[in-house]
Amino acid sequence: MQQYIEEAEKVLMHTYNRYKIVFDHGEGVYLYDTDGKKYLDFAAGIAVFALGYGNQEYNDSLKAQIDKVLHISNLFYSIPSLEAAVKLQKASGMDQVFFTSSGTEAIEGAVKLARKYYYKKHGISNSQIISMNQSFHGRSMGALSITGTKKYRDAFEPLIGGVVFADFNDLESVKKLIQENTCAVILETVQGEGGLYPANKEFLQGVRKLCDEKDIILILDEIQCGMGRTGTMFAYEQFGIKPDIVTAAKALGCGVPVGAFAATQKVAQAFEPGDHGTTYGGNPFVTAAVSKVFDLFESEKILDNVNAVGAYLTVKLEELVQKHDIIKERRGLGLMQGLEFTIPVKDLVPKIMERGLILIAAGANVIRFVPPLIITKKDVDEMIKILDQCLIEMK
Repeated sequence: MQQYIEEAEKVLMHTYNRYKIVFDHGEGVYLYDTDGKKYLDFAAGIAVFALGYGNQEYNDSLKAQIDKVLHISNLFYSIPSLEAAVKLQKASGMDQVFFTSSGTEAIEGAVKLARKYYYKKHGISNSQIISMNQSFHGRSMGALSITGTKKYRDAFEPLIGGVVFADFNDLESVKKLIQENTCAVILETVQGEGGLYPANKEFLQGVRKLCDEKDIILILDEIQCGMGRTGTMFAYEQFGIKPDIVTAAKALGCGVPVGAFAATQKVAQAFEPGDHGTTYGGNPFVTAAVSKVFDLFESEKILDNVNAVGAYLTVKLEELVQKHDIIKERRGLGLMQGLEFTIPVKDLVPKIMERGLILIAAGANVIRFVPPLIITKKDVDEMIKILDQCLIEMK
């Protein structure tokens, strides 16, 4: 395994501080490294592998599509892309869908659509976008421009203009930034990289009302918190509102590189042929995966499991908060939760992995829990036992 790591460090750009593990295969909620060591996975490829590893129906659907056709370009139609779009349309409550190759690309498309809507309405292109401090929307130049975390942005200035930042869960800070040329407000329904902060209901409903009053586009980034992770297919369902545009990725394809943005008819019609495009996005292979993911969410009652096990995880994490002074608080919804520590967690996470448990950080002081959505209460107990022992040894 060490040989693999040393060779990879020579040929791969050092843009990730990778943990010193080379994974070989997965099964259910476990990963196995090239030495055969078993790890309970509470990261799921950063909230991607919702169905766990080795789901036979999922694998078979991809194998079948490989034997048909992988790619035809968006100059033509395909049955998998239609089926996947219909299922995403139904799940999101939106009217039209655009498939992308990643979550970042979905953000780019959503921002372009909002600005095109403003341009079509006013005939000028000086629109403003309001984003949130401590947000994370991706690493392309456009997505960075609306990412409200300074450390991700500094080295890449100047970014696209016309972006200002309000404080998450502070409605007054949003109101103060609204101008005549404000075209969109974008936020994560649950901030992920920013520390596992859910929006509160008053804030999200207040932003929705502001946008309705001033014909401003509300974009909700549900790339991490969507696709069932918080207990509903999309987190905004729990707040009694609907966005004008929603972005999705990660668990949308459960491992294949696919994202999407979906919009209401009122907004979607702003795009005309030539306004946006993608070579790989929405090809038959990835949309076959998306279509099967929606089918399996229904047949395997994934949302029921998230709500049952998510409630259990909440209780168990709160018990850890009470037991260990080093933990400040628990935050999150469903199977997207975090523990904030009073110290940086960069040294704690590798120690946890040494014991066969995969957990990842969200910022300097937060450990994130985003396991496969098929986990059981028994898996939670196993995770808590390992984490608890690591914390005891730190005292």
